[in-house]
Amino acid sequence: MHIDERKLKIVQRHLGYTNEEMTIFKGDARNVEVIGKSPGFMDKLIILEVVESHGCNSKHKVGDRIYFDALGNLLTERCPKKVCGYSLNAAMMMVFAANEMLFAGIDPNQIRFKRAGCFDVGLECGGWGKIVLELRVEEATALI
Repeated sequence: MHIDERKLKIVQRHLGYTNEEMTIFKGDARNVEVIGKSPGFMDKLIILEVVESHGCNSKHKVGDRIYFDALGNLLTERCPKKVCGYSLNAAMMMVFAANEMLFAGIDPNQIRFKRAGCFDVGLECGGWGKIVLELRVEEATALI
């Protein structure tokens, strides 16, 4: 797959690569493929919505949403003021899976196991509380 040199220069600047590092980057066909496919899903948002919550120390409530861009970056300006760091461990596996599905040309909303939660087991099992997050991917323009 051929990628426009302008795009590659933008990637080089963004990642802070030297010319030598960029040669290595371009030498991996997977990198070139990802760069080639990226424009097709840059308008997507990966959303983890709280669908269950009880006893959450971070005060997450049902309906709270944690947003990521299609490359897996947490979009802090769209998230609640506090985001439970403990919930992000399981959440990141789902974000990674959605990201990989986008690269493969598969609708990530078709993921079979789209729920994960905080590793806190809840009061009844010796913890404090717990939340459950559900993944979906939407067009960014639909949420403006």
